[in-house]
Amino acid sequence: MKYAAITGWGDCMPPAVLTNEDLSTFLETSDEWITSRTGMKERRVSHVTAIELATVAASRALACAGLDPADVDLIIYGGVSNEELVPNSASGVQYALGATKSASIDLNTACTSFCYGLTTATAMIQTGVIRNAVVIGVELISRYMDWSNRNVAVLFGDGAAAVVLQASDTEQGVLGSVIGCDAEARQTLRVRGFGCGYAGLGVTLGDCLWDFDGGAIFKRAVKAMAESSVKVLADCGVSGDQLDLVIPHQANLRIIEAVAKYAGVPMEKVIVTVQKYGNMSAATVPVALVEALSTGRIKPGSNILMPAFGGGLTYCALLVKWGERTTPLGTSSMELPPCNETALELVNKVRLNQDPHGRSEHGLMAPLFTEARISH
Repeated sequence: MKYAAITGWGDCMPPAVLTNEDLSTFLETSDEWITSRTGMKERRVSHVTAIELATVAASRALACAGLDPADVDLIIYGGVSNEELVPNSASGVQYALGATKSASIDLNTACTSFCYGLTTATAMIQTGVIRNAVVIGVELISRYMDWSNRNVAVLFGDGAAAVVLQASDTEQGVLGSVIGCDAEARQTLRVRGFGCGYAGLGVTLGDCLWDFDGGAIFKRAVKAMAESSVKVLADCGVSGDQLDLVIPHQANLRIIEAVAKYAGVPMEKVIVTVQKYGNMSAATVPVALVEALSTGRIKPGSNILMPAFGGGLTYCALLVKWGERTTPLGTSSMELPPCNETALELVNKVRLNQDPHGRSEHGLMAPLFTEARISH
């Protein structure tokens, strides 16, 4: 049987940090209010595009795996943050990397996009369609956040991370996946203003109006992540005691704690990054994975559980068996351009553009950022 080993990993975190105190300068909130409800202290705000974040993360993952971009078979760009509808964002990463032989797919299942992408690429390797893949989780939520809505503005951040999968005869990589969607409640998490449904129907195309029913999402997230975790462990014949690490979607500290309790996993086995990065949607699991590797929390042969939950309402749980290598084979010289603004300054530029007086004559959001050049 073929397996899809994770042989490379890399992240790309924007340098600008938005603190809870920064948010309190334009929202009726405080550090105590945000921390007590979410566990979040800060998050990142990007000065470059999502494609640039994804490209740097992918370049670092490829260098870690020792794989030349020209030999990549597939790039999966997982997330909800796209530069435009056509062309897709994965092709932008492909072009920037020089992965001339690669197929390129955008995959949007919201916060579960990276995990769904990991499952998809694994299946394609196992069936012989491809030999390797780059799977990216990336978000640039700061550009379309409704910064006047305290319910969502305090939660989300920007970031990216990627992994490389390669065919292997050794049992490793994703050993089991449970994926699903609680579509009955899909309207509890929605961003209005993007898509064909808003052309001339009362919401200006390009507006960012968020629907977010926190209570309903909390209950459904805990139930779906916990039950799918229990099922994937049972399907693979692995007990909770045999787990070495849980890398959950970082939506909210209380959700993470509730899922761990429900699944019978002690918190010392759970990696938590929500206090530093907030909810980066599709990027939370891969960013936490890279951090777990860099801090030595993943050992050769580790059993890793990855539960996630997102808009749709999609959910999943993956069981991953780590291989022998936990250190990179190489490093990439690709870097982001310098950031000359604070996170608060970047956010205030978006807020100005969301004001009715900051809109173009057609009602669309006027461009705020130009494409920055990635340095090699």
